[in-house]
Amino acid sequence: MNAPLALLAELTHRCPLRCPYCSNPAVLARSSAELTTAEWADIFAQAAALGCLQTHLSGGEPTARRDIVEITAAAHQAGLYTNLITAGVLLDASLLKRLVAAGLDHVQLSIQDADAANAEKIGGMPGAHARKQQAAQLVREAGLPLTINAVVHRQNLHNLPAIIALARDWGAARLEVAHTQYYGWALANRDALLPTRAQLDEATRIVDAARGGAMRIDYVVPDYHAHRPKPCMGGWGARFLAVAPNGDVLPCHAAQSITGMVFPNIRKSSLHDAWHDSAAFNRFRGTAWMPPPCQGCERAEIDWGGCRCQAFALTGDAANTDPACALSPHHALLSDALAAAATNAFRYREFS
Repeated sequence: MNAPLALLAELTHRCPLRCPYCSNPAVLARSSAELTTAEWADIFAQAAALGCLQTHLSGGEPTARRDIVEITAAAHQAGLYTNLITAGVLLDASLLKRLVAAGLDHVQLSIQDADAANAEKIGGMPGAHARKQQAAQLVREAGLPLTINAVVHRQNLHNLPAIIALARDWGAARLEVAHTQYYGWALANRDALLPTRAQLDEATRIVDAARGGAMRIDYVVPDYHAHRPKPCMGGWGARFLAVAPNGDVLPCHAAQSITGMVFPNIRKSSLHDAWHDSAAFNRFRGTAWMPPPCQGCERAEIDWGGCRCQAFALTGDAANTDPACALSPHHALLSDALAAAATNAFRYREFS
């Protein structure tokens, strides 16, 4: 069994933005359930011992935690490369200076659009766009590498050329253009977010034409127009693990959407035992669990059956073949969803 390469540390579900495609679960963890600074420090030490090389400090909005500097320092002291995944709206010069001193290595800044009005409509926070621009400038001035992450969908794809230009203007070394993945809040807003096939093809053309310069552009396509599934996370429990704000240890950040599956919790289990021995991590490892048509397919060890969370979201059974595969008996669910995508109204992310 391979060691995990990366740990996603979901420090909190609190966030001043209300993005309708948020990857957090529909039921958000309250601050009273969050792990303490000391618990996160122990997790980082365990992750490094397990073989992790890097940690992504995420949320929610990780800078909503008052101890974000101490948490960053603990990750750095454990020997992990530290990447802050942030909306940027709470990041000021003083905080960034302290984060750099604590050992922060990289910042990944999310944007909702290049057009400020539409960006703030999508994110549900007035004034956010200007704060993000200021955060990007602070990161550049601090000498840290900057990645900009743009989640794209039907309501901002028309501005994709401007999004790419914005990332260059803001000094990003890397831009990730990521089509919305439909689970959690995005699934609840699927009808408002799904792009048409024409939009997808045009977006792909724009990204291909923009590549080749100093700024690297990564591109994540949606599954709903696919004929073969993506190898989600490189396979379930293969190279990645996440720890949720309440301590649940997960094989991917969306795994809590699989209701009924019990995940180990760091307050009762070590990372080592969760990774190697837990029923949840072993449930979909390898190929033995696969049903037809995955079982025996020549792509079984290429795409690993696709996304378990998507299989559950669309069919109600995480063990089914990902409907993104044209061989899945549920493949028609994707075209049905595309045909039903006819609203522009969001259900914003919020605590219930």
